[in-house]
Amino acid sequence: MGRVEGKVAFITGAARGQGRSHAVRLAEEGADIIAIDLCEDIATIGYPLARPEDLEETANLVAKTGRRAVTAKADVRSAEQLRTALEDGIRELGRLDIVVAQAGVAGMKGQPQMQAWVDVINTNLIGTINAIQVSLEHLSEGASIIATGSTASLIDISKIDNPGQDPGGMAYVHSKRALTAYVYELARQLSPRGIRANVVHPTNCNTPMLQSEPMYRSFRPDLEHPTRADAEPVFGVQQAMRIPYVEPEDISNAVVYLASEESRYVTGMQMRVDGGGYLKSYDYHI
Repeated sequence: MGRVEGKVAFITGAARGQGRSHAVRLAEEGADIIAIDLCEDIATIGYPLARPEDLEETANLVAKTGRRAVTAKADVRSAEQLRTALEDGIRELGRLDIVVAQAGVAGMKGQPQMQAWVDVINTNLIGTINAIQVSLEHLSEGASIIATGSTASLIDISKIDNPGQDPGGMAYVHSKRALTAYVYELARQLSPRGIRANVVHPTNCNTPMLQSEPMYRSFRPDLEHPTRADAEPVFGVQQAMRIPYVEPEDISNAVVYLASEESRYVTGMQMRVDGGGYLKSYDYHI
C-alpha cells in the first residue's frame, strides 16, 4: 500500500510547479486529489500564472497513477470560492484528510508597488488561511495540514544579499513569516484533536516563479535585461550547499512525509528544504 493510501488531499496552486508535483506524488502514494488553481494572471505579478490547460494536465497526471482528481478554477483570495470547490470535491471523493496550502506568488518588481504588496499578502497569507479554515470542519483525527512557507521567512535578510527589497518582494517575505506564525498556533489548537499542522520551507525552487524575468532582474540588478544564464549562478547566494535551487520533487517528498503516518507525532514544525540556506544566516548556540 502507498503511504497515504485511501486518503483525499486538497491542494491549492495545483496547476503547475510545486502544487502539481505535490498532487502527483501524493497520488503515487495512494491519495485522491482535489486540485484548485486561479488559472489566470494577476496584473501586478510580472510573470504568467497557470492556465486552465495546466490544471487539466495535473488531473491527467494524477489519473495516470490510477487515482482520481477533481479540479476547479478558484481564487484563494476568496474563501467562498474555496469552500465551493472543496465541498464539490468532498461530495465526489467522500472525505478530506490532507490539506496542502501551496498557492503563492512573488511580487518582485510588481507595479504599482503597493498594489503588488496587497496582491501578494492576499494570495500568500490570506489565501493560505482561507484554504486551511474552509477545511477545518471536514478534518478529523489523523488529518494533516501542510502550508508552504519559505526559507526567506526564517532568515535574517540583513545578513545576506536580498534580491527582493521592493514592496512586492518584501510582501513575499512578510506573508510567509505571518503564515508560519499562524500555522504554529493552529498546531497548538489542533493537537488535542489529533490533527497536525506543519510548514515546509523551500529555498529557491525550480518553478516558473523562480525562472521568470522579475526574478532574474532581482538577482541581477546590474543588468538591464538579465537572462536565466545571467541569473542562475547568482541563485546560489540563497543556499549554503553549492546548488542554485532545489526541484519541486524535493519539496513533494517532505509533503508526502508530513501527510503520512510516518509523521504521526510531528506537528508545529518548520521543515526546511533549503540546501542549508538557513545556516547562512544563523549560528548555532547551545
